[in-house]
Amino acid sequence: MKNLLIVLMASFLMACQNSSATMLDNSDEKKNPEKILDPIVPNSIAYFASGCFWCVEAVFESVKGVGEVESGYSGGKIVSPSYELICTGKTRHAEAVKVYYDSNLVSFSTLLTVFFDSHDPSTFNQQGPDRGPQYRSMIFYQNNKEKELAENYITNALLKKEFSKITTEVVPFDIFYIAEEYHQNYERLNPNQVYVQAVSAPRLNRFKAKHPELMK
Repeated sequence: MKNLLIVLMASFLMACQNSSATMLDNSDEKKNPEKILDPIVPNSIAYFASGCFWCVEAVFESVKGVGEVESGYSGGKIVSPSYELICTGKTRHAEAVKVYYDSNLVSFSTLLTVFFDSHDPSTFNQQGPDRGPQYRSMIFYQNNKEKELAENYITNALLKKEFSKITTEVVPFDIFYIAEEYHQNYERLNPNQVYVQAVSAPRLNRFKAKHPELMK
């Protein structure tokens, strides 16, 4: 297991340092034209961060009522960050996702269940083998209702002792920068990549087993 984690970390760090892929326009308004859209017509958007966005994107895209998910960066201090920069942890951006969903089919409360039941919110600046502030757990609320729902979820989860502690940051949404094109739909397009096989796919499968009723 230790050797496997060493291989995974080495592979991931090399991806951070050696990628030469061209970035998309980091505008929150521009969508990746290569995304394969679900026939669902989204009428709402939500923003979350819970570790590697390859994993998080795949989880939310498996949920009924979610039409599209984009990987990107949010919660940091500089404009238009790159993957190489956020991998240093110095920009304070988290790897985040922008979830387009139909609120008639899936509620924000259900998305909170997806969020909390698909990662470990008790680990600080870490998710699985990934360490650093870019992997921290965050909910970016856009209005008082989302804030209230997120805070109530955390309070109830702690009362029920579902987690020993919760490090999730509940913060107002500011801006979301779309990640480079090669990050979009990464798990689906790269099923044989070592990190996907060892970390991302098992995380998705654990979530599917936990909530089959939410699957498309």
